Amino acid sequence: MKITADTNVLVRAVLQDDAAQCRSAREMLLSATLIAVSLPSLCELVWILRRGAKLPREDILSAVRALLNAGNVVMNRPAVEAGLAMLDAGGDFADGIMAYEGKWLGGETFVSFDRQAVKLLSEQGERAQLLT
Repeated sequence: MKITADTNVLVRAVLQDDAAQCRSAREMLLSATLIAVSLPSLCELVWILRRGAKLPREDILSAVRALLNAGNVVMNRPAVEAGLAMLDAGGDFADGIMAYEGKWLGGETFVSFDRQAVKLLSEQGERAQLLT
């Protein structure tokens, strides 16, 4: 079966905080011939793991990389790698995704009130401008 995984399925599989739902999620993910993982779902997953579950950044990076490298998972790899680069640098995964997708859509400069996002993107060679 080819599926699109909702964030809650990914969360249950990663956190294992509900035995029955974890088992169901993992069985579905392992049996699927294709798992489509959307960018919004990944942003939600990272937010939940970081803010809700308070997992260390390294564990979140590992979980997303495991998904990215799974043979049956399909996602926007360059966008996910941009998000991982931001997260790895200490920023927000979603900011990396937004900057990448905005550039892909034709934007030339990422603008934000978020000092850290602008600083990290600039350090990665991206055009970014802090609004005040």
